[in-house]
Amino acid sequence: MRLYICEKPSQARDIARVLQANRRGDGCLQGNAVTVTWCVGHLLETAAPETYGAQYKHWTLEDLPIIPSRWQVVAKPKVAAQLKVIEQLLRTCNEVVVATDADREGEMIAREILERCRYQGPVLRLWLSALDEASIRKALAALRPGEQTLSLYHCALARSRADWLVGINLSRLFTLLGRRAGFDGLLPVGRVQTPTLRLVVERDRVIASFVPRPFWTVDAQLQAEGMVFLARWQPPAGSCDDSGRCIDEAVGQRAARRLMQRAQARVSSVDVERVCEGPPLPFDLGTLQEICSAKLGLGAQDTLNTAQALYETHKATTYPRSDCGFLPESMLDEVPRVLHALTASAPSLGQWLKEVDPSRRSRAWNSSKITAHHGIIPTAVALDLDQLSERERAVYGLIRARYLAQFMPDHEYLKTLVLLQSDEDQLHARGKQIQVRGWKAVIDEADGSEPGEPSQRLPTLREGTSLPVLDAVVNAHRTQPPKAYTEGTLVKAMKTIANQVADPRLKQKLKDSIGIGTEATRAAIIQGLIDHGYLAKKKRSLAASAAAHTLIEAVPPEVADPVLTALWEQALDRIESGQLDVETFLAKQAAWLTQLVHSHASLTLRVPAAKGPACPVCRSAMRQRKGRTGTFWSCSRYPDCKGTKPVATSKRTSKPRSS
Repeated sequence: MRLYICEKPSQARDIARVLQANRRGDGCLQGNAVTVTWCVGHLLETAAPETYGAQYKHWTLEDLPIIPSRWQVVAKPKVAAQLKVIEQLLRTCNEVVVATDADREGEMIAREILERCRYQGPVLRLWLSALDEASIRKALAALRPGEQTLSLYHCALARSRADWLVGINLSRLFTLLGRRAGFDGLLPVGRVQTPTLRLVVERDRVIASFVPRPFWTVDAQLQAEGMVFLARWQPPAGSCDDSGRCIDEAVGQRAARRLMQRAQARVSSVDVERVCEGPPLPFDLGTLQEICSAKLGLGAQDTLNTAQALYETHKATTYPRSDCGFLPESMLDEVPRVLHALTASAPSLGQWLKEVDPSRRSRAWNSSKITAHHGIIPTAVALDLDQLSERERAVYGLIRARYLAQFMPDHEYLKTLVLLQSDEDQLHARGKQIQVRGWKAVIDEADGSEPGEPSQRLPTLREGTSLPVLDAVVNAHRTQPPKAYTEGTLVKAMKTIANQVADPRLKQKLKDSIGIGTEATRAAIIQGLIDHGYLAKKKRSLAASAAAHTLIEAVPPEVADPVLTALWEQALDRIESGQLDVETFLAKQAAWLTQLVHSHASLTLRVPAAKGPACPVCRSAMRQRKGRTGTFWSCSRYPDCKGTKPVATSKRTSKPRSS
């Protein structure tokens, strides 16, 4: 009997339907010489510390670090019955097909059960990228040897055990040190969650300490061929900042008066460039989360849940937890079927489909760029869009648009830069004239992901031509702080952690890294920080709580360093590729933890009182201090932040004062 082990009941039903395994059994579906069973996510979990010794029930510094010499797993109580079903089926089968999700965690869900049950028989791998019937049949006809994906299990196992080591040991270490300093709360530390939290805390501090600075622009109205257009005055070097902005209002005002007095500007150069832009790649999960956050206001977990429903429930899109936007060239054969299904599902697409050329090959079609998964695209299932929720329709529309864009003409436009001179004053005018709208017709309307570009259309201008200046206006501006993170931009920051690094050698090393976390885990990490009160959502923006500031203030920089976590992710990639083994990786983590525990166990943390209010300036926790006029609340980050609050009116925000 061949046993298929799936990740979820819904997935098992889809595969069993194709295998004609329609007979219901205890926790399984059976057919002719095949049985399909399912897990409910992970049925096993790493044992708690007290499993390795009764003394670990109590938190003490003397017992740290806790490093198991032989790892143990236990059944999750709520799903123990289903685990027993699979154990019994493994005793009677003569072949196993791992049919869980095609990623690290999916591999681990099945393999940890096989290892626990000491299964020794042959193993095959069903690698699915979509759950429609055609895709399942195609994958069933191309089962892979189990050895090809075994390294995914090793990678997930290393990740799981490293997270356990860091979470158990460092959470206990810093919570105990916090208690010694008078902080009664829990200081939970995670290998990924703490560096992620640090990104938000540091962004909040930059915003809180930001001092806006004024600058001025001068915009002149000129006329040529009966068309009025704008040109911007260029300030001289002595009156502008490093970004070329005029920081002296009087200089700008004098320039505006000179331009109006002369009332003429001569064209000194005209540079016209024809630009052809190909379409953006189909979505990977991180990019989809970023766009859904910006366009639809969806959280990272909401986006993942919706994409998962489109994949599992509606069979409308391919596997969502992908870190790759490219598509294998072997899928070009399916293009006509997919386009036909899209047309059948939404006849209103006809206006766009007129420009679609199924034979067109964008840069997305590149098999050499494919990782474990390809970009998220529609399947050949003809949907009844009315059966989708409003959110599902919106997310499906984004995915569909990116796919259609691959078969539409390039977006072409003329980009013009005109330099003008009025005695000593220089101006420039930028223009854009669209020649071929191409794929922008579908992307602009569907996801709005492209940033706004100057749409000014310039008249035909020639060098040496003198033009009348109709007006010159001085505009006042103020520099703006960086924007607070949203869930989408935080996912992007987690992916592109190299952008946070100043060291050029380390930056280059991290360029190709997947960053902090994985496509499958980032949403859950952010949601966990929100659920535990470390991050708060204000409309679409994320803000760190006082507890979050307390935690980041308490732990040493290396624990919250996102670069260190990204390097760990690179090590996990090496395990996946077979260049590093699990034992070596975990030994390095254990050595690092041992050194960290020993070096910090005798330290006293600077941790503010748990019940202190949040600083009105930077949102960090506050501690009481005594001044000339009595006791007051002072920011725990003093002197970096000088925010204060009176003790008697601590619920009101007062103006920052010197502590």
